[in-house]
Amino acid sequence: MKQTQGRPWPLGVTVTKNEVNFSVPVPDGKECSLLLYHPGKTIPFAEYPMTESVGEVCYMALKDMGKRSYEYNYKIGGDVTPDPYAKALAGRARWGKETDVKEHEVRGVICREEYDWEGDKKPEIPYHKVVAYSLHVRGFTKDPSSKVKKKGCFEGIVEKIPYLKELGVNQIHCMPVYEFEECGLRRNYWGYGRAYCFAPKSAYSADGEAVRSLKDMVKACHKEGIEIVLEMPFDNSMPKQDMEVCLRYYMMEYHIDGFILNPSVAPMEGICQDPFLKRTKILHHQTDFQNVMRRFLKGDEGTVTDVIYWLRHNSKADGTFNYITGQTGFTLNDLVSYDSKHNESNGENNQDGPDYNFSWNCGAEGPSRKKEIVSLRNRQIRNAFLLMLLAQGTPCILAGDEFYNSQKGNNNVYCQDNPVGWVNWGRLAKNSGLYDFVKKMIAIRKEYKVFCPKEEMQGMDTVGCGIPDVSYHGESAWRVPSEVSSRQLGVYYSGEATGAEDCYVVYNMHWLSHTFALPALSKGKKWYILAGTDGIAENEEPVKNQKRIEVKARTIMILAGR
Repeated sequence: MKQTQGRPWPLGVTVTKNEVNFSVPVPDGKECSLLLYHPGKTIPFAEYPMTESVGEVCYMALKDMGKRSYEYNYKIGGDVTPDPYAKALAGRARWGKETDVKEHEVRGVICREEYDWEGDKKPEIPYHKVVAYSLHVRGFTKDPSSKVKKKGCFEGIVEKIPYLKELGVNQIHCMPVYEFEECGLRRNYWGYGRAYCFAPKSAYSADGEAVRSLKDMVKACHKEGIEIVLEMPFDNSMPKQDMEVCLRYYMMEYHIDGFILNPSVAPMEGICQDPFLKRTKILHHQTDFQNVMRRFLKGDEGTVTDVIYWLRHNSKADGTFNYITGQTGFTLNDLVSYDSKHNESNGENNQDGPDYNFSWNCGAEGPSRKKEIVSLRNRQIRNAFLLMLLAQGTPCILAGDEFYNSQKGNNNVYCQDNPVGWVNWGRLAKNSGLYDFVKKMIAIRKEYKVFCPKEEMQGMDTVGCGIPDVSYHGESAWRVPSEVSSRQLGVYYSGEATGAEDCYVVYNMHWLSHTFALPALSKGKKWYILAGTDGIAENEEPVKNQKRIEVKARTIMILAGR
């Protein structure tokens, strides 16, 4: 192999037909050399001094490397260091194995393998048609109850694609999939913190070949019309410009459809203006929807005005999505089963995790066999799904919520790489009724366009029919419930104004039943019960009294006008 001058940009390793270029930041003017290894070996067979530099970047190139595979590291100031821009790492294929980089155990991989995308095309699903699903790559299928062949990895997700399609999901949100150090004082199960952000995690591949496995997963999901969105929280130590380069790399190399970023860390303005990322979904977490809907769900007063806003808010405008539960915080089952967090097993004296969860245990802390408590919890869980799926922003379901997955009251399972933090698929067979309910409600959301309009409704008559596209009511029609004590709301979606369906959704989060006046339909139409907390209507029978309807305590009802 012949050493040549090379180029300082781009950083990392760049493979071309004739040479392999190496470029790495070297702080404080330290000496730097390139170490080359044969695959799987921890002793380098060659060392090349890197004498060319620009600023703090050292660079060089090697010609005549042939088609053989090699691994590499840098020796910087006498310390052996993996490339922070490595596209893949060797020595990390086994989850939970502690590594010592000074002993050459972790090495960058020079990626040469061509990948056949088989004409892959991104689904490019419009924001208003997305139903998202948030999961942890390892935790989603690691539990034996998942019954997949390749548990806890990208391949396991591929095996679950038929399940996700049947549920109605068309976008997957993955927690960090890049190379992070999971070992330490406590297991870093989630993957936040410093990382090799350009390299997919080897331990998330069934055979350790994470580059190929991640691409296989993306390609398989795209074939079934499912987008892949990666959570990229990054770390404050990573240069801002590198974050943008990293996103471009995953979008182009892995066909990733979108990213979830931390606006306090990532340079959002530059990323959103990047021409390469213009057709890529750039998202971020927001807890406003979550907090408002949790409070409304448990019957807090003074929430109706905020509920109206979040039921109508369009996610595309600000890159948000609607979730009532997420990876941080309670699962939906635990949200209605615990008043307080129970994180003792994390080893931090229950001081970690959010203290304010707006949860309610429905009368008993933790699991209960009392029929009235179990029944109330089931109603509240269905109500939570209805609040999320009937809001016009992009809904996002936490994996396992659709069959009562529990983390035993732990609302911060960042270190729980065990059945507490894994999805328990055994609950699906026992609780298929909830799964069926969620599946049918997702189908209703897709069928009735008033629940997922392309543009945000205005609350005005935009077509001159005399009725606003969406209007808000209390127990009396056309009267917004402005009282602080109100826990009731009616939402009327006008078919004449929207060119779609007439729908009326009644929310009664009070612990007492209430009677609601129904808006009058155009001549010849009647109100029918479509679905609600009590289930999906099997028979299309008109409401007996077309002027008023009684709604039980803690009940949501969906009416369709035909």
